[in-house]
Amino acid sequence: MLENANEKLSEQDAVLVQAYAKTRKSLIAKLENWEDQRTWDEFYQTYWRLIFAVAIKAGLRQDEAFDCVQETILSIAKQSKKNLYDPAQGSFKTWLMNMTRWRINDQFRKRKKDTAMIATDWEDGRKTAVIDRVEDPNGEVLSRLWDVEWKKNIADAALTRVKAQVSPKQYQIFDSYVIKQWDAKRVQEQLQVSMAQVYLAKHRVGSILKRELAKLEEDGDGS
Repeated sequence: MLENANEKLSEQDAVLVQAYAKTRKSLIAKLENWEDQRTWDEFYQTYWRLIFAVAIKAGLRQDEAFDCVQETILSIAKQSKKNLYDPAQGSFKTWLMNMTRWRINDQFRKRKKDTAMIATDWEDGRKTAVIDRVEDPNGEVLSRLWDVEWKKNIADAALTRVKAQVSPKQYQIFDSYVIKQWDAKRVQEQLQVSMAQVYLAKHRVGSILKRELAKLEEDGDGS
C-alpha cells in the first residue's frame, strides 16, 4: 500500500515537473525579443512556486495555476518595461501579491465563463464564494496565504541558490546536520566525513544561505 502511495506521489511530481518545464519554455519563448532574458529566467525560477502555491490554495486547478504563473510573470515583464513598479509606493512583495491576485481572479472569471452553461446553482455559488474570498477588498485571506507562502518560497529559493555555490558534498552535510538536524556523529557515520568537514560545511554553507536570504528579503521589501 505504501509503495502504491509512493508511486502515486511520484506520478504527481512528474506531472508537476512536466507542466513546470512546459510553462517555463512557453514563457521564455514569449520573452525572447526582450532584453536580459536570463534575468527573467532567474525571476521565474525564484517566484513561480510562490505564485503557483497561492493560486492552488486560492482554489485554482493545477492547469489554471500554471496559466496564472505565466500570465502573472508576463504582466510583470510588460510593466517593468514601462517602469510601472515604484518602490516608493510600496514593497515588491505586496506588488507581486497584487499582480498575482488579479491573474487569479482572471482565471476564476474565465472558468466561470467557460462553464456558465453547464454549472449547477450549487457549483456556481461555490465558485462565486471562492472568488469573493480572493477578491476581498481588504485582501485578508489572500494576504495571509501570501505571507505564509512567501516565507516558504524565500527559504526554498535561497537554498536553491546556495546549491549552485557549494559542492554537492558540502550541501549534503549541511542539509543533514542543519536542516534535518542529525547529530554530528550520525552525519560523520552516514556520510563518512570528519568532524572538521561537518563544522566547515555548517559555517560556509550557513554563511552563504544567510547572504542569499538577506538579498531575497531585501528585494521583497523593495529597498
